[in-house]
Amino acid sequence: QVQLVESGGGLVQAGGSLRLSCAASGRTFGSYSMAWFRQAPGKEREFVAAINWSGGSTHYADSVKGRFTISRNNAKNTMYLQINSLKPEDTAVYYCAARGDGSRWFWQTWDYDYWGQGTQVTVSS
Repeated sequence: QVQLVESGGGLVQAGGSLRLSCAASGRTFGSYSMAWFRQAPGKEREFVAAINWSGGSTHYADSVKGRFTISRNNAKNTMYLQINSLKPEDTAVYYCAARGDGSRWFWQTWDYDYWGQGTQVTVSS
């Protein structure tokens, strides 16, 4: 069982930056595949970025490539999402997710077994 807690969201002006964190409980964090998803009001939850167990393989949605960077520190049981050049359309609740198979990244919501409660990111124009 893994519990995930996101933090780092907030209100920021367009063009600004944020770093989201996802702290995980449990001793097996290092074996998990992890990801970030987001959900804007009235829209479905969408994939943002994913990372395999070691951090050596990552994948991004086209809409965030070049602006977002996913990373992890297994010694700290924490995953991160560095968000730069924020746009108003990035406004959403951001969720982290975990899956027991850490061999590669996954990008569908149904691939993930554990979810955090989300952190709100609001970008003003």
